[in-house]
Amino acid sequence: MTVHDIRQKYTMIKEQVEKRVFDSYLLEYIEPPKIDEEKLLVLVSLMEPLELSFNQIQNYTLSTMLIQIALDTHDYISSTAIDEKKRQLTVLAGDYFSGLYYKLLADAEDINMIKCLSAGVKEVNENKILVYNKNDLDGIESLMSSMKRIESSLLTKVADYFKVGVWNEFLSELFLFKRLLNERNQYFQTGYSFLFQTLKKIIFSGEILGNLTEEQQQRLIQACDEYIERSKQGIEKQLPYLNDFLAKRVRVLLGQYHPYAKTFVEEG
Repeated sequence: MTVHDIRQKYTMIKEQVEKRVFDSYLLEYIEPPKIDEEKLLVLVSLMEPLELSFNQIQNYTLSTMLIQIALDTHDYISSTAIDEKKRQLTVLAGDYFSGLYYKLLADAEDINMIKCLSAGVKEVNENKILVYNKNDLDGIESLMSSMKRIESSLLTKVADYFKVGVWNEFLSELFLFKRLLNERNQYFQTGYSFLFQTLKKIIFSGEILGNLTEEQQQRLIQACDEYIERSKQGIEKQLPYLNDFLAKRVRVLLGQYHPYAKTFVEEG
């Protein structure tokens, strides 16, 4: 398939996702759900070479994205201060998206894919519990391992389902990279991020983030950067094997990262 074909499939499926999640009534009361475009494109890319019809690719991608958006919507509730009515509607919206995913696959009588995605959701939630209950973490490596599973388990389960597990390392590194980059940017912009708060507890147990010295805060950033660099190297090894459309999107994402030492020198 040509790049144009993949782009067209991606665009058409993205429109179908938007049609289902941008409900006019819900949008009066809740923030617009975020669609992870890289996850959507990866799903299309890993299924596109297989002997699947466009309708099958669309159904599987749409189902996976709906359950991903449901998980992200529920995460938004726990990480944001919102009023009670908005909170309740956001919970219902997440449940609604979950119901849509289930209906799509149930209508297609695809019980095996339902089991596959359910296993992914279970793995995501188990690792969220580990991360949120910081006392259960066994150091930074344990934290990053759980973050990988939170960000990529749905997709790696789909890859395993289609027997293309060769994608799994790339998926794990790509979406860990993206999560760490987002957390890092949030910390730079606001002085707070969930990841940095967790890193702080691991590295400087008991101290309050706001009371850390500049040197200690630099140590947190450097700890994050170390794992960003690792993931970046793993991603770059896979770039030659990706379709051109996906490779271009990944390069743009990688280009958003600037090592802290370099940023500090430039700003200074």
